[in-house]
Amino acid sequence: MTQVNNILVIDDDPLYLLLVKKTIIKYEFAKTISAFSNGLEAFDSLKNSINDPAALPDIILLDINMPIMDGWEFLDQFLPFLQKTQKKISIYIATSSIAEDDKIKAKTYPTIKDYLLKPIDQPILIRVIEEHNQQK
Repeated sequence: MTQVNNILVIDDDPLYLLLVKKTIIKYEFAKTISAFSNGLEAFDSLKNSINDPAALPDIILLDINMPIMDGWEFLDQFLPFLQKTQKKISIYIATSSIAEDDKIKAKTYPTIKDYLLKPIDQPILIRVIEEHNQQK
């Protein structure tokens, strides 16, 4: 079965959060799902778990355009913490932005595995999880 322990979704769209969480639950893609509506909430939660790799997500689906702390700001804050852990965390941009500037910027972050356009459906999640599991 294609599954990971924990998927973290960071997105300010409540409908998208609901749909992606339901898809993950329906197909049992993760044992647990965490969700935050902005990068600051997610960062605060993750920095408190940095010394406990089991509490960290395996996969992060990160939106770019959010209030308070956007996806880029989240990455800039989180990546130094990520270097302190041995856990392999796969980060994917999951956005509705088709802006070429965003795609180019995503390529400047070597930790970003891919730039995914929403909606994120079952086949995309299967691919993301399989890619993550192959890199363990």
